[in-house]
Amino acid sequence: MAKSKNHTNHNQNKKAHRNGIKKPQSHRTRSMKGVDPKFRRNAKYALVGSRKARKEAKESS
Repeated sequence: MAKSKNHTNHNQNKKAHRNGIKKPQSHRTRSMKGVDPKFRRNAKYALVGSRKARKEAKESS
């Protein structure tokens, strides 16, 4: 008697590409939900500083 087939990957690649394999969406800002409150307070101020620095760097170049 012939052995039964255990596994096949046939047609899976085609099926995956029919709707396109998409990259996971990257969000502009990460959620601060569930982060330590002391860190969250500090991060708020750090974010303002880095945003200001990025804006100045963009204007100078």
